[in-house]
Parts: sequence; C-alpha cells; structure tokens
Amino acid sequence: MIEINGKALDRKIRVAAVSYLNTKPLIYGFAGSELMNEMELLQDFPARVAQQLIDGVVDVALVPVAVIPQIPGAEIISDFCIGASQPVASVCLFSDVPLEKITAVYLDYQSRTSVALLQLLLREKWKLQPELIPAEPGFEKSITGSRAGLVIGDRAFKQLQHAPYVYDLAEHWQEWTGLPFVFAAWVANKPLPSSFKTAFNQATGKGLQHLDEIIRKVNYHTYDLHTYYTQNIDYILDEPKRKGLALFLQKIASHPND
Repeated sequence: MIEINGKALDRKIRVAAVSYLNTKPLIYGFAGSELMNEMELLQDFPARVAQQLIDGVVDVALVPVAVIPQIPGAEIISDFCIGASQPVASVCLFSDVPLEKITAVYLDYQSRTSVALLQLLLREKWKLQPELIPAEPGFEKSITGSRAGLVIGDRAFKQLQHAPYVYDLAEHWQEWTGLPFVFAAWVANKPLPSSFKTAFNQATGKGLQHLDEIIRKVNYHTYDLHTYYTQNIDYILDEPKRKGLALFLQKIASHPND
C-alpha cells in the first residue's frame, strides 16, 4: 500500500505524460517495470496534461514548465526532462514571410510553455507586436501570407517540410540568454514516498540507453528520430538547464497577463 502524507492511498499513483514522440524515451522504462504496480500511466497533449496536474486529477505529470507556479506543492522529481541545448526542431514559428513582416500569429492550442516563450521572444528579443490568435485544431492550414503560426510537437515536423521561414524557439532563446531551454519536466503536486521517487527517476532515464530500439518500434519517417533524440532534444536536467528554467519562470512572472 502506498502512503502519501502519512495516509494510505487506495489507488495507484496517477502519472500523466505527453503523447508526443519526444516523450517516448522518458516513458520507455515504465513498461514491464515493478513501478507499474504502484502507478498508472495516462497520456494527452501538454496543455491538457498540465491542467490535470493543476486540478489534482493526476499526482505526477510531464508538464510544460510555464505552469509550475500554478501547481500547489510543485516538486520536480526527475533528473530528466524535455530540454534543448541546440535547435529543438519541434517548437517553431512558421511563416510565409520574414519575421518583421508578420502581422498575426496563431498560437498552438496544445501548448503553454511554447506560447509563453514565443511571447517573450516577440516582446523582448524581436521587439514585435503582431496580433496573437488563440488557435483551434487544423489551424496549420491558416498559416499563409503574413499570418504565421506557432506549431509544436510531431505536427511541427510536417511544417518543416514546406514552410519558407522557420524560427526555432529554443535556438532563439539560446542566442538571447546563452542558456539551454526546458520545455517540460516531471512534476508532482504532493509529497510522494522517497522510494517511489527514486524508482521513478531511474525509470525515466532508462530509455536514453535504448534509443535505437525506440526508434525501430516507432518507425517514423517524417523526421530523423536519431537526430531528434540525440541532437535536438537534451534530456538531462543539468545545472545549466535549471538556470535556464529559473530565468524563464522569472521572466514570465513579470508578465502574468501573457
């Protein structure tokens, strides 16, 4: 029986992860492990996973880091994350025209951190004020003329194939701050048993030793996953990334209405 805050939990610990290709190495270690005797795994897109953790529907989630300040008792419980020390490829502003000619931007409905990052870059790095349009499913077809679009996740790989102008948000953050960027981290909304956290941390890093196997099973051809997993994504939540995360949270805290 699992205990949380000294009380026996009559259910498994609920863990939510993002249903994107970049998450597969982080959840690889769960399958068939003894950890699954203590937890159940749910998957959805980032904004929805974040809301589940905020609302207490789940106990742990791989959440967009922009929502961490909204989570009571938030604690990062893994040394692994969705981060980038180079261009990330899957979080980009796509446009038919150069940056300075963009008049409006569709904001991906699946994102929170990426939207906040884009707003920071527009305001503080690029000094631009295009109209910001909350997008709905299928908005990618509306990225035409001077109307650009922020597209994240697997759908971004398709946009890479035909967009005349691509602005990689992780790359521009790094140019601006000199620090890597963290898009998502494993966060708990309540104190969990130390034994669970230790096993969980070990499991979330296991997939990094089995990338070739993961790539074979996924069998994805729109973008080279070996490049994605080893060059675009940087999964280790090291000190430079923690500094980048702290700076990002500090910056968005100064603009709470974004």
